Formats: sequence, C-alpha cells, structure tokens
Amino acid sequence: MVPYSKRELLFLLGIFLFFLILTFGSRYLRLYNPSAIQSDLPTALYLDERIGLHELGEKLDSIGVEVDHDELEWAGRVLGWRNFRMGRYEINDGISYETFLSNMARGIQDPGRVTVLPGNDIERLSSHLARQLRADSAAFAEQFSDSSDLAMELELTGEELLARMLPNTYQMYWTSSPRAVINRIHNEFQSMINNRYHGLLSESQFSLDEVIILASIVDWEARLNDEKPRISGLYINRLNRNMRLQADPTVLYALGERRRLLYEDYRFEHPYNTYMINGLPPGPITNPDESSIRAVLDPEEHDYLFMVATPEGSHVFSRTYEEHRQASAEWQQWIQEQYRIKREREREEARQSGES
Repeated sequence: MVPYSKRELLFLLGIFLFFLILTFGSRYLRLYNPSAIQSDLPTALYLDERIGLHELGEKLDSIGVEVDHDELEWAGRVLGWRNFRMGRYEINDGISYETFLSNMARGIQDPGRVTVLPGNDIERLSSHLARQLRADSAAFAEQFSDSSDLAMELELTGEELLARMLPNTYQMYWTSSPRAVINRIHNEFQSMINNRYHGLLSESQFSLDEVIILASIVDWEARLNDEKPRISGLYINRLNRNMRLQADPTVLYALGERRRLLYEDYRFEHPYNTYMINGLPPGPITNPDESSIRAVLDPEEHDYLFMVATPEGSHVFSRTYEEHRQASAEWQQWIQEQYRIKREREREEARQSGES
C-alpha cells in the first residue's frame, strides 16, 4: 500500500469537506427555503385534530397547495416534527419547511378575522360564531344562558351578555373556547364604554343597563345611522312625558318573528311589548352597535314624539298626533299600492303560465 503524501491527504480532505458542505448546504437550503411551500392565493390550513406527516400532505392537497410529499416527510423527520396540533395555519406568499412544520407541531396558530354583526339574537349569533370558529353553535349558545359560569361571573343575564357583544371585527384563534371568545368581546365592550363614553354615561339620565336596552331598540328600528340620534331623542321624549314607547321592534321581539306587524300584534300581551307596558322593556332585544349606543348617550334634541317609516327605509318624524296620522295614512297607502301591484303581477304570471 502506497502511503499518501501530506499534500494528497490535504487534497482528499478538501474534497471530503467540499462534498460535506455541499450536502449539508443543500439540506439547509431545502429545509429553510422560504418558498418551500407555496400557494397561488393566500389560504389557511385548518387542523381539527392531531395528525401525522402523511395526513398533513393529504390536507395540503385538499386545499390546493402543491407540495412534494416525499420531501415534506423527509423534512419532518430531519427536523424532528412528525405530529401536528389542531389550529389554523396560514400559507401566504411562501413558507419554509422549518417554520411551517415547527409552528404546527407546537400549535403556534395564525389568528383569523371574527366578525360580530349587530341585530343578533342568541341563536343567530351562536351560529355565526360557530361558522367562523371551531366550536359548534350549541357551545356558544350555552354561554348566553343565565346559569353559565361566565354570565354568573359577570353578574349578567344571558340577554344582557348578548347585548354586550359589540359588533366589530376581531382577531382570534380558531380553537379559542366559546367562553374565551365571548369574554373577549365583552371586554372590548367594557373598554369602549370606559374609554370613550364614561363621561357621557355619568351625565346620562339612564344607567348603563338602560342605555343598552334603549340602544338595542334604536339599533333595530333604524336602517340609517344618521337617523339614530333623532330616533333616540324621540324615544327619550316619550319616556320623559310618561308616554309609552310604542316601539315596533319590541313587538317583533315579543312575537319572536321579523315580519310586517298586524293590528292584532300590537295587543299581544308580553312584558316586552311597549304598546302594552310603560317605560323600557325588562331587557335588551338585540346587540346594538357603537353608533346606537352613542345615539342614546348623545341624542338629538327636538320635539318629535312620533315617527313612521318611508319606502326608502328612513322615517317621517312628527310633533303632533295629527301630523303622525297623516304620515301614517300616506305610508299605508303606499303599502296597499305595493300589494295591488303584486297581485296584478301574480295574475299576469298565472295567465301567461296557463297560455303556455
């Protein structure tokens, strides 16, 4: 065996180191390449249970994210990430194997947008939250029962808690518990009241609970935000004159329906029917938005006592009952005309159907 010279040994060592660096460099680039996993459009991967590397590849295929399955499994084994936790994980311009796999293995989720709309009841809000988060609607509805731990801790009824579900868009984790979600939204409501409206509330003739009750009626009644301070002022005028509110939304709430009211509906005996009771109803009828709350705390000052809807969705406001009767007659005339047009259209459609 011919011994290698020192120069030859150094040369061979250099070749070995070169290929070693090349191998590890290639592996490093593959593992930390910021474009290893890409999506043509921003998308999110939802894991509703713990899964392994093979199932992860199938999940990525199902949402249209192209990935080399063999390389994905190789990367997971090299990095030591083989099991992944429940959650919502975003894939935007591109992400490396190391970041993507380690985040899912440790359950480091990306928050998503959760929207709360005004005008909800418990069933509607619970269903809306369930469509945006992992828990089902029954789990959310449970938080709004009078006996829920959260309601009792906050010393609120379920309806009062619902009314404090401030309409807004929130950043939340998909796996957040229903209690955590509802508590977070309630805290946002408290922060708004304390930071923005503490002064107006301290000057108001109403308590916070009364403000929310009246704001919920204003919110249901008004289609236009610009009208909310005027509607609020009208209701306050009626309360200050010991007149009944006679607010149609409270009748609809009592009936449990959203439809055009009939004359007999106004005589429906119910503690929320403000055509039958004096003062405010015993609780809120929906979750008002900030503009409705502000309208009650800072109402428009005027002498209006009556209002009636218009075809455009606004209202005609009146100071006297005679003015109100005239506006109501015009509104009823318009409604009857719409019914006439509808009947004529139905007869024409029936005639054309018979001829064909």
